[in-house]
Amino acid sequence: MNTEGLSLEIMAIDSVDRAIIEALCEDARQSHRQLAQKIGVAQGTITNRLRKLESDKVIQGYTPKLNADSVGWGMTVMAGLCIEKGKIMDVQKHISSDSRVFAVYDVTGDWDSMVLARVQNREDLDDLTKTVFTLKGISRSYTHVVLNTVKESGVILPEE
Repeated sequence: MNTEGLSLEIMAIDSVDRAIIEALCEDARQSHRQLAQKIGVAQGTITNRLRKLESDKVIQGYTPKLNADSVGWGMTVMAGLCIEKGKIMDVQKHISSDSRVFAVYDVTGDWDSMVLARVQNREDLDDLTKTVFTLKGISRSYTHVVLNTVKESGVILPEE
């Protein structure tokens, strides 16, 4: 989790906050009035709770969930990277700037970094592999093509 230098505390989420978050995860376009009716609280409570959840960075935005295939991303790839000592930050910063890359992680195990990306087709994958995964500082890359997505979801609340 990138905290950008912030010390984040785990916020106590009560049953009303949980209900609001779960309702928004189902449909983030619901009005405050609809949320209030669904959850059984006053509309002012919804407004105040959402302001607090947003200011505390629990809710970080409201964005549409796109269908990758429908917008032209034909393949999803995962790449494990071995990165030379002292170069991980520079390499990750450069890789993160590529629009095809949607996640970059520091990981334990055989690799130093795991990269998730979407490409349009085999030619685009070839370009990503030859231009991004061979940057100076990367000693080895292991690229895997996703054959089928069984489950892919965003962040959800932990169970109580």
